[in-house]
Amino acid sequence: MTLTILDDEGASRYEAREDGELAGFIDYIIRRDRIALIHTETLAAYQGRGLAERLVRFALSDARRRNLRVIVKCPYVRAFVERHPEMQDIVVGMDAVANGGGHAPPA
Repeated sequence: MTLTILDDEGASRYEAREDGELAGFIDYIIRRDRIALIHTETLAAYQGRGLAERLVRFALSDARRRNLRVIVKCPYVRAFVERHPEMQDIVVGMDAVANGGGHAPPA
């Protein structure tokens, strides 16, 4: 099986696809030089394989590559960033209680 992670800009989300089938995603909003990571989801058939972590790593690496600052709205992304201080240099905001109900970053 082949796993591919890509940025679907039209849908404003990073997608993980296994053999072409959607396996998980992270919704985001981009405004100026900031990206808000809103919600991470792994579809039931693909859970327990570390897919969400791979999606978050991809999203943060992409933000770094694009010189975007990250606003964390998703509880999963928050937990990941807290466990990986090497990623915190691009984070400019985190919800105190990341609830997944995020709003667009300030313009």
